[in-house]
Amino acid sequence: MSSYIDFSQPSLWISTASILFNPTFWNIAAQQEYHNKILTKLAGGNARFGCYGLAVTIFSLGIFRDYLYNEALVAQPTHPALLSPLVKYSAIPLFLTGNTLVLSSMWALGVTGTYLGDYFGILMDAPVTSFPFNVSEAPMYHGSTLSFLATALWYGKPAGLFLTAIVASAYSVARRWEDPFTGMIYAKRDEERKRGKKGI
Repeated sequence: MSSYIDFSQPSLWISTASILFNPTFWNIAAQQEYHNKILTKLAGGNARFGCYGLAVTIFSLGIFRDYLYNEALVAQPTHPALLSPLVKYSAIPLFLTGNTLVLSSMWALGVTGTYLGDYFGILMDAPVTSFPFNVSEAPMYHGSTLSFLATALWYGKPAGLFLTAIVASAYSVARRWEDPFTGMIYAKRDEERKRGKKGI
């Protein structure tokens, strides 16, 4: 496999760095917001505007990451086994599934739900349990990973499979931070609601 991945290409490592940077950035930024309200302060005290600013930043970084990924694949060799029509066209349902998971989760959550609004104090009334959350606990992460995989298969690039594995690993690590922290935020909200009811 190593003969089909050119590890000497700088674009491969730049893409890797971008993949690792993005979830690290948004987790650090969101937790700093929760503890210190930095983005809300920068937005003139408006938490919603602060969240929108973070949303634009995360979305832009994602577009740039995808660009770097495609640039990395261009510079990489193909593998004969990945050039068969069966493999190539299997990328289509993977790509459609991945994008369906991403877009439908964004639709279900809205901007603030998608882009860490709970760290800004913008909490949802109840967890979303409709599609796509009834088929995946993390549809955006799973859908994004499928899209990376589909692109690698479409172009027949083993390096794409390597980078997809890094994407999956980066998201897995991110969830180890995000899920407990988000759970804590909502548990705290629920506890405050219980105290409020007792005080009535």
